[in-house]
Amino acid sequence: MSQLIILRHGQSLWNLENKFTGWTNIELSTQGVKDAHIAAQEIKHTGIDIDIAFTSVLKRAVDTLHIVLDTLHKNRIPIYKSWRLNERHYGALQGLNKKETTLQFGEEQVNLWRRSFDTLPPLLDLDDPRLPKFDSLYQGIDDLPRAESLHTCQLRVLPYWHTHIFP
Repeated sequence: MSQLIILRHGQSLWNLENKFTGWTNIELSTQGVKDAHIAAQEIKHTGIDIDIAFTSVLKRAVDTLHIVLDTLHKNRIPIYKSWRLNERHYGALQGLNKKETTLQFGEEQVNLWRRSFDTLPPLLDLDDPRLPKFDSLYQGIDDLPRAESLHTCQLRVLPYWHTHIFP
């Protein structure tokens, strides 16, 4: 029987600073590195043998995965990276402090952006350097988001799930 482990990256520097991160490629904090080692030990205790791994292209996710696999002596298994597994794109909220954003726009609006299935956060402007199209990680990829709702994030991830992970 196949088993699936879904693991979130360890704490990033922007998680520590309470900032919206989205697709911004931020490093793990010291605590994030510890989180990854703790996750590896928890996985080890389950007895699950990892034979393949999938990750986003974001450094914090890739680094978390490598720490886990190194700790488990599984660093030679196949690893598949895809931008389709990136976390949700927070658009123009990326880099903003969550508390300050709540004070500026109100708790109701921020909760709508964060928790509503269909409401997009504010879009990045077409010339904003934070747009994925300006990042070499995404060269040659069309239709990259300027922001994502939970619904549009789902529409991005599910095809990859069905064609690559589930089989």
